Amino acid sequence: MKLGIMQPYFLPYFGYFQLMAAVDIFVVYDNIKFTKKGWINRNRLLLNGQDSIFSLPIKKDSDSLDIVQRVLSTEYNRKKLLAQFNGAYHKAPYFDATFQLLERVVDFSSENLFEYIKNSLIELCRHLEINTEIRVSSSIPIDHSLKSQNKVLAICEAMNADIYINAYGGIELYDKKVFRKNGIDLRFIKSEPFEYNQFNKPFVPFLSIIDILMFNHIDIVKERINLKFELI
Repeated sequence: MKLGIMQPYFLPYFGYFQLMAAVDIFVVYDNIKFTKKGWINRNRLLLNGQDSIFSLPIKKDSDSLDIVQRVLSTEYNRKKLLAQFNGAYHKAPYFDATFQLLERVVDFSSENLFEYIKNSLIELCRHLEINTEIRVSSSIPIDHSLKSQNKVLAICEAMNADIYINAYGGIELYDKKVFRKNGIDLRFIKSEPFEYNQFNKPFVPFLSIIDILMFNHIDIVKERINLKFELI
């Protein structure tokens, strides 16, 4: 069984969904600390030919809280966020279908940060026809005080995984020999470059999956998710 594990990211980059599609079960961390400078509640869109940050405002609270304990700020204006995307992409060729997806994501009623992001991942997977089972880390019976590689190994063991696939950016974090000793084949997923037309201007890479969906037919996006990568 192929397993992947990631933090929850709001409208994340393309490779996140390639990883989701490449595994049988995808575990999303809910019981790890929220990192302020990470990409859990923010990402980048294209605005006037340049990358621009969009984010979910979070209620001020203790830095010791886990992601699942954090909530959206009462100042979060859903209409304003949708207007930000509308202003950036209303002339994009696949705006209508993608904006309908965004409306379903943004209008989700939960104020809990993890539930809100988890729902966005479910909506995107449905749109992209990714049928991978999604599990929440806290539901898996392991010692949740474990850290880094040891925690991943424990989750793999609890889930009876024999292949663990990680994002390519984490290639320095894990030791293939250690995984092999535990009966697990450690692999890393590396996306092929994906450059496309963005309003006939110089290409801006590494934006949210929303940017790709605004400029590419859904069939092309699904094909690249399922085929345009290598496992190392």
